[in-house]
Amino acid sequence: MSANLHDLGVAQLAAKLAAKEISSVEVTQHFLSRIKAQDALGAFLATDNDVSLAQAKAADARIAAGERTPLLGVPLAHKDVFVTRDFPTTAGSKMLENYRSPFDATVVGRLAASGMVTLGKLNCDEFAMGSGNENSAYKPVQNPWDVTRIPGGSSGGSAAAIAAGLAPAATGTDTGGSIRQPASLTGITGIKPTYGRCSRYGMVAYASSLDQAGPMARSALDCALLLSAMAGPDLDRDSTSLDLPVTDYAAGLTTNASSAIPLKGLRIGLPKQFFGAGCAEDVIKAVRAALAEFEKLGATLVDVDLPLTELSIPVYYVIAPAEASSNLSRFDGVRYGHRAANYSGLTDMYKKSRSEGFGDEVTRRIMIGTYVLSHGYYDAYYLKAQKIRRLIAEDFQKAFTQCDIIAGPVSPTVAWKIGENSSDPVANYLADIYTLSSSLAGLPGMSVPAGLGAHGMPVGLQLIGNYFKEAQLLGTAHQFQLATDWHQRKPQGI
Repeated sequence: MSANLHDLGVAQLAAKLAAKEISSVEVTQHFLSRIKAQDALGAFLATDNDVSLAQAKAADARIAAGERTPLLGVPLAHKDVFVTRDFPTTAGSKMLENYRSPFDATVVGRLAASGMVTLGKLNCDEFAMGSGNENSAYKPVQNPWDVTRIPGGSSGGSAAAIAAGLAPAATGTDTGGSIRQPASLTGITGIKPTYGRCSRYGMVAYASSLDQAGPMARSALDCALLLSAMAGPDLDRDSTSLDLPVTDYAAGLTTNASSAIPLKGLRIGLPKQFFGAGCAEDVIKAVRAALAEFEKLGATLVDVDLPLTELSIPVYYVIAPAEASSNLSRFDGVRYGHRAANYSGLTDMYKKSRSEGFGDEVTRRIMIGTYVLSHGYYDAYYLKAQKIRRLIAEDFQKAFTQCDIIAGPVSPTVAWKIGENSSDPVANYLADIYTLSSSLAGLPGMSVPAGLGAHGMPVGLQLIGNYFKEAQLLGTAHQFQLATDWHQRKPQGI
C-alpha cells in the first residue's frame, strides 16, 4: 500500500485515514522519504522529520478518539512566504535566511487546526517575485516533467512538489498569476480566490493590494477541501479580509459523473485577446480541445471582449513594484533580517545590508517602485496605473453580463528552459499576460490541467469567475475532471 500513497489525492488519503486503512504517521513517513530522495528537484527549502511526525501522531490520536474532519491527518507543505513557528521562513531570500517567526500565519494555523500535517517549507522566487522560480536565493526549482525546464513561479516549489508526488497538496500565493501559472506548467490544479477570501496575516508581503493565498493540489475536489479550511474572515488581524462566512466548497462535488448534462446552461466567455498571435499554437490547440469537452458537458461558448488586457502588464509592473518598494523598506538590517558584517555608519549599514540581502530581481522591482512613487512621477505613473486598473475591472464586469465564467490559456507557452530568459526579465513578465488582468481586478481564477503541448509539457486551462464565485469555478472544473484524466497524468518516472 505505502508504495502507492503518493498517487493518492487529498480526498482519497482523507478517506483511507478516516477508515483507518492507513495512519497519518505512515503517510507522513512515506512523503518525507520521497522528499529526501528527490532533493535535487529543489522543491523544498526546509523539513523537520521530528516536527512532522509529531503532528502526524497527534492526528492519529484524534482519529482514534473518533474525530472525523475532511483533512485530518493529510500532509501538505507551505510556500515559504507563510511564516511558521516550527520551520524557518525565508521567502526565498538571503535577507531572511534562518528567520524563525514567533507565530503562524492565519492560513497555516487554520490548516493545522483542521488536522493537516506540515511536511516542510517550499521553495519560491525571492519575495514571490518571478515567473519561473529561478529567482530563489538558494536554488532553482526543476519541473518534474522535464528537469531542464522551469516549473513556473513564484509558487514553483509548491507546484513541483505536487507534480512529483512529494506532497498531495500545498499552499501558494498569487499576486499576478503565481498559483495559476506554475499549476499550468506542471499539470496540477490551483485556485486563486477572490482578493480577501483568505487572510494575508503572516504572509510575507510583496504587493498588498494583490497578494492572495490559495490551495494547489491534484484536483478541483482537493482544492475545494483545502480552500474550505483556509478561507474565512480574519478582521482583527487583516483589514483586507472579507467579512463573509466560511463556505463548504466541496459540498455537492460528487465523485461520480452524472448521467444528466452537468453544465447545461453555463455560459463560458472566450476573450479574443486570450487567443491572439501571442499564444503558441500548441497551447491554443489544447485549450480548444478542453473547451470542446465543456460543450459536450452542456456549456455554451460565447465570445467576449476584454480590450484592456494588453495594458495589464504595464499597469501591474507599476503598481506591484510600488507596493513592493514600500513593503520591503522594513528590511533595513536594524530589527530583523540580514545585517552586513562590516559598515562605517547607519547609512552604510542600510546600503550594504540591503545590497547583500536582496537578489537582482527584487532590487530591480524596488528601484522601479521607488521611481514611480517619487515626487513628480506619482501622478504620471502610479495614479494613472490605478485608474486603468479600475477600467480593467469594469471590462470584466461588462463581460460577465454575457457569460458566467471566462476561459482561456493560463500561459502563452509551455514551460521554457531554465536560464532561457535570464538575460531578458521582460520575457518573463510577458508570460503573465493572461493572469495579470484578473489579479488586478481581484477576481477568482484557477488553472485546470487541459492537455499536453510541445515537448509533451502540460497545458492549463484558465477559468475566471466573478467575485465570490469560487464554488462555481470549482464545480465547473470538477465536472471537467470527472470527464477527463489530464489531472491524473504524471511525469514519467513519478
